[in-house]
Amino acid sequence: IFFRLTMEPRTISHVVTIFSSIACALVALSCLLRRVPDASQSLWLPGPNNASKRATEIWFLAYSVVWIGAFAGIVGTKAYESFDKMHYAIVCGGLALPYLLQPLVAPGITQDAGKPLLERYSLKANVWVFIFGFIGNYWYTHYFYNVLKAEYTMPGWDLNGVPIGMFFGTHFYFCFYHVLSNCVIRKISTTYEASWTRTLFTTSVILAMSYTTAFMETLTISAFPCWQFKDTHMVYTIGSAFYAIYFIVSFPMFYRVDEDPKGPRFSLFTTA
Repeated sequence: IFFRLTMEPRTISHVVTIFSSIACALVALSCLLRRVPDASQSLWLPGPNNASKRATEIWFLAYSVVWIGAFAGIVGTKAYESFDKMHYAIVCGGLALPYLLQPLVAPGITQDAGKPLLERYSLKANVWVFIFGFIGNYWYTHYFYNVLKAEYTMPGWDLNGVPIGMFFGTHFYFCFYHVLSNCVIRKISTTYEASWTRTLFTTSVILAMSYTTAFMETLTISAFPCWQFKDTHMVYTIGSAFYAIYFIVSFPMFYRVDEDPKGPRFSLFTTA
């Protein structure tokens, strides 16, 4: 167990109620859907006719095992207790580099070899996630500071009050989140017939994924004493809802990038 269960009884009660309500709503909505006749069309990953995006998502998921394992080891052994600002920068920056450098130095991993650099989906995905994560760290983090009274206490070089290591950490976190959301949205889109009920169900699932992602990140980071909250009840319940707004916007936006293999490819400018 790599996180401390710091929730009060009232918080646990509220969280159970929230997730039970989410589950019941999704089950009820799923009963209104109609499956497509051809079950082979149902996909978690992009099809072979969208090889670059498929390979990129597989690469993002595969590398997630590495950085999650590294973080689990650091938190589980409390190695962070001996970290200074250089250690944080090296660890977070080092774990982000494989994602950031892969489109440049190893495009074959994502079936992008031979393509012009700016047309590689792996590059577009990295640019999109990095910009989105940078905006969130630079501006949105101050919502946590000012409203939820959260604070970073780790040593580090700051950019607008946020340790630089967190900008890199956000990149590999968000690469993982957004590939998972792509898989879920795609599974719904390819499994069920197009209808207003599918649209409603997809929207509801995105809302549920967004809240769950925000909550789970907050819960798991509770093991890290250098990220502190004044009111954990508010953070776990209301704070997760406000953080979820970020993903409500980003999950469907990221999914659209080069999703239709028959449609025009997104340019790097359009992606950004």
